[in-house]
Amino acid sequence: MSDSQRTHRQWHFDWRLLVFSGVFLPLLVSLGVWQLNRAEEKQVLLEQWQQEAENLAWQDMVSGDLTSGRPVTLTGMYGSRTWLLDNRTRDGAPGYEVLAEFRPLEGPPVVINRGWVQAPRTRAELPDIATPEGIFTLEGRISDYPVPPVLVDQPAAEDQWPRRVQSLSEQAARLEIPELPDRIVRLSGEGQPGAYRADWEPDLMGPQTHYGYATQWFALAVALTILTVVASYRKRELSKDRSQ
Repeated sequence: MSDSQRTHRQWHFDWRLLVFSGVFLPLLVSLGVWQLNRAEEKQVLLEQWQQEAENLAWQDMVSGDLTSGRPVTLTGMYGSRTWLLDNRTRDGAPGYEVLAEFRPLEGPPVVINRGWVQAPRTRAELPDIATPEGIFTLEGRISDYPVPPVLVDQPAAEDQWPRRVQSLSEQAARLEIPELPDRIVRLSGEGQPGAYRADWEPDLMGPQTHYGYATQWFALAVALTILTVVASYRKRELSKDRSQ
């Protein structure tokens, strides 16, 4: 008498596993679909903003919706007022962001963030800021006033420009220039007239980021499905006796 054994897999109903998968699988799929929808919305929004930036004049944009991140083109000249936003570091070096008055040929004035400059060795010194003269066309994006939540506006100690500040709220800027809108403009790059180091991080999460998140959610849904199917099949040993 000899025994030979073999194994095969058989479907095993586990209601706890199926309930778990039944809850989380639709959730993962819905999150993936939501990210795809967000990517489509973001693409439409970016295309709309680009088209409006080309077609709308600055004065028309100001009277409309100045949404942060929206591209804008301005033609005008720099003014005489410059704020130096303190405690801004790049690559471990202390410095300032240069916020300058800009007066378009049409429409109200606006504060332009010209980018970052390195601070001198001592606090008693301020960086040498050169303001270009003439009429320029600038490209940038709408941005919020730089107001960290833990800081408040400091009263101006002197009527000297450029002026070092820890923050610049809309209210503080309007004490100097009452016509300012409720947003500023950040230059799009270092190639713009009057720009310093303007290598900003993107203001908005682009469509490709949403597509990446959607791929991750769908991959998790596929992995959950495969694991559920594999775990539902269990090995079962079958023995068979042979007589000789």
